[in-house]
Amino acid sequence: MNKFRAQEIATSPVMAHVTYNEVPIYIQHVDDQNETARIYPLNEPEHEMEVAVSQLNEQ
Repeated sequence: MNKFRAQEIATSPVMAHVTYNEVPIYIQHVDDQNETARIYPLNEPEHEMEVAVSQLNEQ
């Protein structure tokens, strides 16, 4: 995924089906400069992590 699409998803009120390592995730924030995203698994909202946007996949 590119950073522009990740930013669209993060700011959209509509939930998109995005995965990280085949796990459904929620994108909280996208860092344009570093091309990273703050995410968490949908079933574990307490496990936030920062990952490269390129590692995210939209279904």
